[in-house]
Amino acid sequence: MLFPPPRKIVRNLFCLFLIITTFFATSCQSNKIKTESSGYPITPVPFTRVTLTDDFWKSRIETNRTVTIPFGLQKCEEEGRMRNFAKAGGLMDGDYEGKMPFDDTDVYKIIEGASYSLTVHPDPALEAYLDSIITLIAAAQEEDGYLCTWKTLDPDTTPAPWVEPGPRWHNLGASHELYNAGHMYEAAFAHFRATGKRTFLNVALKNADLVAREFGPQKMHIPPGHQVVETGLVKLYRATGDPKYLDLAKYFLDLRGDSTGHQLYGPYSQDHIPVVDQTEAVGHSVRAVYMYAGMADIASLKQDPAYLHAIDAIWNDVVGKKFYITGGIGARRDGESFGSAYELPNMTSYNETCAAIGNVYWNHRMFLLHGDARYMDVLERTLYNGMISGVSLKGDEFFYPNTLESDGKYKFNQGALGRKSWFDCSCCPSNIIRFIPSVSDYMYAHRDGDLYVNLYIAGKATIDMPEGDISLTQETGYPWDGAITLRVDPKKNTSLSLHLRVPGWAREEPVPSDLYHYADAPAEPVTLSLNGEPLVPEMKNGYAVITRTWAPGDVVALNLPMPVRRVEANPMVEADQGKVALTRGPLVYCAEWVDNDGRALDLVVPDNAGFQTEKSDLLNGVTLVKGKITDTAGKSRQLVAIPYYAWLHRGSGEMAVWLKRQKG
Repeated sequence: MLFPPPRKIVRNLFCLFLIITTFFATSCQSNKIKTESSGYPITPVPFTRVTLTDDFWKSRIETNRTVTIPFGLQKCEEEGRMRNFAKAGGLMDGDYEGKMPFDDTDVYKIIEGASYSLTVHPDPALEAYLDSIITLIAAAQEEDGYLCTWKTLDPDTTPAPWVEPGPRWHNLGASHELYNAGHMYEAAFAHFRATGKRTFLNVALKNADLVAREFGPQKMHIPPGHQVVETGLVKLYRATGDPKYLDLAKYFLDLRGDSTGHQLYGPYSQDHIPVVDQTEAVGHSVRAVYMYAGMADIASLKQDPAYLHAIDAIWNDVVGKKFYITGGIGARRDGESFGSAYELPNMTSYNETCAAIGNVYWNHRMFLLHGDARYMDVLERTLYNGMISGVSLKGDEFFYPNTLESDGKYKFNQGALGRKSWFDCSCCPSNIIRFIPSVSDYMYAHRDGDLYVNLYIAGKATIDMPEGDISLTQETGYPWDGAITLRVDPKKNTSLSLHLRVPGWAREEPVPSDLYHYADAPAEPVTLSLNGEPLVPEMKNGYAVITRTWAPGDVVALNLPMPVRRVEANPMVEADQGKVALTRGPLVYCAEWVDNDGRALDLVVPDNAGFQTEKSDLLNGVTLVKGKITDTAGKSRQLVAIPYYAWLHRGSGEMAVWLKRQKG
């Protein structure tokens, strides 16, 4: 597919050509990130070193490339996001178009996703289109580095009634100026990492330098309302090695809960007490997990024990009291926020797609800090359930919230019963676009002589270890099949410890807390072999550890039995009492009306019900769960359950993750 420059802007690009030529020429002089190290004790293997061959994720990445990215760019063009940059840059006349002060970020996030897509699938047309957009962004940047199109076009008006008009940095609790900047920094880092071009990175650095001049001790003492600038600044630190960006990230975090420079925003924005004193997850869930990811960065890069203590406590609060079985977070629609402990409603659950993505970012950082499989267990549950449910199988419709129950009447998805093609606040679609291409970022990691295998996805990776490169080749049908074969190919015989994650669901632990537990008999044990010989490995922090001298062609076979399991919730979770959820491997299942005689909310699962699995061509080839159950009237019924992520592709009606339980 071709990506022409935005309509109505093409005629202006030639006028800008002479100005931009020098900009582009001087922007490609250095194309190397200062360090690929994450700054964490454990270093992730970048997705650029991983080639996927599996059907499950490779097809999603391809759909994102061929459908979702072009669709997102088209929507940004149609709704004026591209024109806003052109107008702010003086290339065309007109007012700001949009209903949100953060519409710029949709463009940034799509550039981020498209850049990562280019690294796994080169596309000259897409790359040229990104160049044209970056040209517009550069034109919109003011001389001193400021960049926020709605403020540049007319600071005396407002794109939304809840945002006060005013000059730069006015009403930072709602203006989203620094939120815009944070997503720009992350996108610029991605574009630089993917293409080696400094065009967008230079724009981001110029803006960050302005922010560093205006915010800091003895300067402006106000934090942003919506976090993300913190992780963006850390990306710029990684790109340049300049500590001022890292220091500024910490400064913004340290301002929260400090009323000396601003009136506190309150728990909604995690601005009620200093971040190092926070022990519970409160407020807007997306803001929260972006902040927790930034806190993890500071805990590691600054080696700050107070930050580490805080995020450890907050993580325990989330996973122990505020975490859905689908990996979703954010129980309340009011404020898109966390609820109280054990407040986990189903039909009115929020579970914003952005929050699921932010939760992946946060938990990956927690793993890099601690080297414990429980963080990857949370990441995996979110990844395969509450995150990918946010985008349709075709790639052009989206959930903003992800509910666990539907009566087919309540319009839970921003006024719709099904997925929508776009939203006035389109953060979720653009967030999905930026996340999907880099999913293999989370598969592997290493520290000294330790090599971690965290996700089971078929493909090949090349990993830089202290004693030389090692190739790993995975063969698996995961998540439908728990048989995994891993071929280890060092360039020469190499001593190392291979850490294979044994998922919590295969260790009788649906989540790493007492929030949920299995209600049926234990599954068959996990088995492991090396070169065909059974092996009983050391277990450490949720990993099966094999320490030996590896030779080219060594093969490890890991078998994770995948029976259908019943899950019960902690008695404190009122919404789920007297109910069970069905899971298989990493997947949570649900009953949908279309497979169950038009009803799902009246289904009852007896304790003695048996379940079978059946491969199907339905919904891009899901494995179905079937079994004989009853309903609330005592009538015998045949249950057909599908993976939760695939629901609502066949019309609106009843759906339930949690089904009534009949004991005995």
